Amino acid sequence: MEEKVRVRFAPSPTGSLHIGGARTALFNLLFARHNNGTFILRIEDTDTERSTEESVKQIIRSLKWLGLDWDEGPDKGGDYGPYFQSMRLELYRKEAQRLVEKGKAYYCYCTPEELQAKREEALKQGKAPRYDGCCRNLTQEQKEQFEKEGRKPVIRLKINEEGQTIVEDIIRGTVIFENSVLDDFIIMKSNGIPTYNFACVVDDHAMKITHVIRAEEHLSNTPKQIKVYEALGYEMPKFAHVPMILAPDRSKLSKRHGATSVEEFRDQGYLAEAIVNYLTLLGWSPEGNEEIFGMDKAIKEFTLERVNKTAAIYDVKKLTWINGHYLRELDGGYITDQTIPFLIKKGIIEEKEVKQNYDYIKEAVILSRDRARTLEELADMISFFLKDFDYYEEKGVKKHFEDIKTAELLERTARKLEGIGEFTKENVELKIRELADEMGIKAAEIIHPTRLAVTGRTVGPGLFEILALLGREKTVERLKKAALWIKNRN
Repeated sequence: MEEKVRVRFAPSPTGSLHIGGARTALFNLLFARHNNGTFILRIEDTDTERSTEESVKQIIRSLKWLGLDWDEGPDKGGDYGPYFQSMRLELYRKEAQRLVEKGKAYYCYCTPEELQAKREEALKQGKAPRYDGCCRNLTQEQKEQFEKEGRKPVIRLKINEEGQTIVEDIIRGTVIFENSVLDDFIIMKSNGIPTYNFACVVDDHAMKITHVIRAEEHLSNTPKQIKVYEALGYEMPKFAHVPMILAPDRSKLSKRHGATSVEEFRDQGYLAEAIVNYLTLLGWSPEGNEEIFGMDKAIKEFTLERVNKTAAIYDVKKLTWINGHYLRELDGGYITDQTIPFLIKKGIIEEKEVKQNYDYIKEAVILSRDRARTLEELADMISFFLKDFDYYEEKGVKKHFEDIKTAELLERTARKLEGIGEFTKENVELKIRELADEMGIKAAEIIHPTRLAVTGRTVGPGLFEILALLGREKTVERLKKAALWIKNRN
């Protein structure tokens, strides 16, 4: 019987969860779900100088917001915890000690200054700066002398410099590393904290990880980790290194290319569903040409064999297009709930007003969402429904409000609409077309200035729907206000 698939996402809490990390987590989750396996979240917080509690919270918050839910890990527990490396130090020390006792690792007493001098010397001679193994065969006396001097040793793994280390990668195929590029690298620092390449191997084995799916930048660590697996006598998991995400100019993705963290996208009004859909297609190819890919469909189709070998190009335009699709297609109540925090943040509505105005906000959202690409845009688009304004779009003013006669036209429109019995879309349309006939003009000559008067802008949903939702009182008030504004201007 084949072993049950167990995968992990193991971020270091030294910053916010960025798009690359989110995609790695997503691919792990899709692989686990596709294979009825287990998805584990492990926090690799052994970098004591850079790891922060805030970063841990932020990573967990981002993953939860995206809906990337883990089976074992912080907040969940599980049989293989604790799920923070800082709580597993005893295990690493025990395993490192085992290697020392078996003669596969040794204490190294070289000071940072001595190592630096050796590095400089090697570079001067045109050699690669590698550790020369000078503490490999220390006598007991030498060790005692170093201890007396107060030197705190690190533990290094013994590496055979001959031959090659071969990585069989599910995505990249066979990757060969020459052992001559490896040196006796450190597995435990002098402060008793393990190095990344040691801790992650010990944990992956202890947590019974079957597949290590991670970013391509870790590929160069893999030969070192294989050496640790071999020394410890552990069974090797399968490796899969996911291609990098590059900026549109094919450079490394960075802040200068705009938002890169999940929370930045959330704060700009992108939906979790759109980001997950976008990340699914970033470096993975489904069988068809579909662009809209929900989580369920992705789980059904996801295999590592369909992950591309080449770098994926980050394209905010495509993400924005996908986001617009989800804004239009998802449940109206859900989109309303997502839009409300943006309305509050922009001061368009106060929190205490939300409950009594909820149905009205929802109607405005449903009426306006077809043109919006982000929740932020949608909040701006519906602001005129919820808040009075005293600014008219400049290009609209030039086109529709330059002529003093427009003031009279708006006043007549106001009078006409005031007389409507039931203020419905159909009745509003009927009265405006009636007025156009009476005045011997096209309906558009009333519609355009009326739109500018009641919304402050030149584009938006259908005018008759807008007026019906806005209601008689607000519509008439704004028409009269705009007429007065035109008169004062001229």
